[in-house]
Formats: sequence, C-alpha cells, structure tokens
Amino acid sequence: MDTYSFSEHCNRIFDKVIKDYHKEDNVDALCRNPWPDPSTEHLLYRKNWIDNVQWHLEDLIRDPAIDPEEALRLKRRIDASNQERTDLVEQLDDLFYREFSGVPRLPGAILNTETPAWAIDRLSILALKIFHMQIEAKRNDSPKALSCRDKWEILTLQRKDLSGAIDQLFSDLKAGKKYMKLYKQMKMYNDPFLNPVLYAKGK
Repeated sequence: MDTYSFSEHCNRIFDKVIKDYHKEDNVDALCRNPWPDPSTEHLLYRKNWIDNVQWHLEDLIRDPAIDPEEALRLKRRIDASNQERTDLVEQLDDLFYREFSGVPRLPGAILNTETPAWAIDRLSILALKIFHMQIEAKRNDSPKALSCRDKWEILTLQRKDLSGAIDQLFSDLKAGKKYMKLYKQMKMYNDPFLNPVLYAKGK
C-alpha cells in the first residue's frame, strides 16, 4: 500500500463507483464490483456503492406523497444499509490493523481520534456530496444554484484537507508515531436480543 497516495487511490475508486452507479441511477441496480473479494479495493468499491444507494433511498423517503407502507419499507432498507456500511468499515479497519499492528511504536506514540476506515468513510460521503452539489450548482432553473457553487467549492476543499489528513495518518501509523485500536460500533437496535422493543415481543 502506497500510504502517500492512498487517499487519492480511494478518491479515484469512489469517483468511479459514482459514475458506475449513475449509469442506471437505480437503487436496485446490481453492484458490478470490478475488484476481487476480499481486496481493499473491493471493500472500498462496495462501501461507496452502499453510500450511493443509501443517498438515493434518503431522497425517496422524503417524498411528501409517499405511501406510508412504502416509507416503512424504505426505512427498514436504510437501517439494513447502515448496518452493512458499518460492517464494511470495520472490515477495512481489520485490514489496516493487521498491516500496522506489528509496527514498533515510537516513544510518545498516540491514538488518532478516529480509525483509518472511519476517516475513509467520511471521504466516501464527501465524494457523493461533491458530485450532487455540482449538479445543483449547474442547474439553470434553481434559485440556489449560486449558493450551491459556493458549497461545492467548500466541499472540494474539505476533500483535499481530509485526504491530506488521511495520508498523514497512514504515514504516522507506518512510522510508529501513531497506533491503532479496534473499537467495534456495537450497535444494539438491530439485534433482537439487545433491543428491548424487539425482545419484549418474544415474551
């Protein structure tokens, strides 16, 4: 892994996924992942595909004329998507942990405020924000086109800054200046044995 350009590698994959998704622009489109499982690239592609689908599910569920039953179906699909997203981020962190856990720590080595994969999760969402904000900025019929152009520029700068921070994190991990710990999200609401509303149904 070339840590110096790893964020650029991620951004190229995310931009490809967004382009691939919008060929059909359909939340039920098949994800044709070009990288072999379980490579890092495969996980990054799958991660951003989930983000693309969920982005559009969030649009659909906000339709004021939506049928309540359809809204409930979409809400549960979004919940399942969130869980899959979390699982994929944790898979990525497992890969990074295996790579860096053997690096000798320098005196004064510290933990980062977030793990590499959760920082990359933010980078994935930023790619989507940039893509969609650029569309809105170019709309001739939108009263918010001008403000969207300003937001698009800010988002682009934010991606540059976050990309640099991610590359620095990988560099620090490789050098032993920082180290990783794995903290699972441990979400409870999807577990029928841990969500009191769900396990009460079984009594």
